[in-house]
Amino acid sequence: MRKLEVIFLILFFVLGFIFRLYRFDSPIADWHSWRQADTSAVSRNFATNGFDPLHPQFDDLSNVPSGIDNPKGLRFVEFPIYNFFQAFFFKSFGVFTIEEWGRLVSITASMLSALFLFLIVKRRFGASAGFLSLVFFLFLPYNIYFSRTILPDPSMVMAVLAGIYFFGVALEKSDKEGFKKWLYFLVSLFFISVSFLIKPYALFFTLPIIYLSFEKYGFAFLKKWQLWVFAVVSVIPLLLWRLWMQSFPEGIPASNWLFNEGNIRFKGAFFYWLFGERLSKLILGYFGLPLLMLGFLRLHVKKDLLFLLSFIGASLIYMTVIARGNVQHDYYQILIIPSISMAMGIGGVFLTRPLGNINKSVSYLIFLTLTIFSFFFSWYYVRDFFNINNQSILVAGKAVDRLTPKDAKIVANYNGDTSFLYQTKRKGWASFQNGLADLIKKGASYLVLVNPTDTDLGIGTQFKIIEATDQYVIFNLLQKP
Repeated sequence: MRKLEVIFLILFFVLGFIFRLYRFDSPIADWHSWRQADTSAVSRNFATNGFDPLHPQFDDLSNVPSGIDNPKGLRFVEFPIYNFFQAFFFKSFGVFTIEEWGRLVSITASMLSALFLFLIVKRRFGASAGFLSLVFFLFLPYNIYFSRTILPDPSMVMAVLAGIYFFGVALEKSDKEGFKKWLYFLVSLFFISVSFLIKPYALFFTLPIIYLSFEKYGFAFLKKWQLWVFAVVSVIPLLLWRLWMQSFPEGIPASNWLFNEGNIRFKGAFFYWLFGERLSKLILGYFGLPLLMLGFLRLHVKKDLLFLLSFIGASLIYMTVIARGNVQHDYYQILIIPSISMAMGIGGVFLTRPLGNINKSVSYLIFLTLTIFSFFFSWYYVRDFFNINNQSILVAGKAVDRLTPKDAKIVANYNGDTSFLYQTKRKGWASFQNGLADLIKKGASYLVLVNPTDTDLGIGTQFKIIEATDQYVIFNLLQKP
């Protein structure tokens, strides 16, 4: 790698890191705070109660996620690799809050993702395409926001990109380099296995690995025992984890709805939300669409085009299979950002190296205009994601932490959204799932409501009010007024 390339890499990474520090100390009350709170709660329980990755716990004791009462607050989704690092760094250093460590883990994973994406694109399409892909990955406003959230998805993206990169390097090694070939092979196997454990959706993004195998060996890749070993061993940890989970059904959130609830796949709403609202508007800010499409025009070499299509195809298959999840949640598109960035990077090179008599300065001007407008329009729609949706849950959470015992169980009614319960640093319920009488029998000792109405305050005729303001009211459910 040339010295100038290294300088540019360092510059882009520094800027990308700085941009991700925007509202770094923000509490978990921004966009998608519910999922972030559930994730961070597992990490906080590790830090408080000790590391037990086989029995991860969060704060919600309700039956809302799984349909079954969950008195231990078990949380079985992704294997808690991300949570381990978040809690480990918090316990080991303690310089930042546990939420800030969660953001740092995601930011670090995002930086590594950008590096592996650059290396993948550079090996195949050249340094210019690699740098442009890196720039889009680092500075698309959508990716800036979600790559500093407390979610496992950025770590999954990093692991799968690392697996693809090292797999490609392994295939390029000759048989005379047997040790290096197997070393890269094993490193790739490790990262792919980790990506499956972090998020099983990574399975869709092994399509580039399948294509690289086909490109190297043709259909004879199906006869390569080494590749079969890779495939089988990579999924064994995931299968073991999923098998283990079945013993704790109360801790497994319902997930069948993610596939096609409402029969939404290929309906008008499916195309509108995924390709109109999300891809065109939110991620690309409209003006990024031409760069994305141009990415397919530059590739005159069939193998290069098929390699790009393996990433795009993986993204399309993923969105199609997990149709409802992708329509319902915009953070599900975190997984397709590498594919989008790669296509835009290749398209940018095509645009800045025009054919015929087109003036090169004009081409660069068009490229810069499209890129800048894409970033600005996308930022217009993403900027509100950083905002705190309801300040009252933060104030009320601090009051509960100040006024109630550490082991108290709380009813923090927020229509099932656990981001309010998380702020109290207590276990409990985020909704009136059974009514107060039943919740008291299950162990609830305090009730907290935010932005209370006169009807809410009327509960004070039944239970003692501990503290009341215009932002919250706290009741002792074990004491009469």
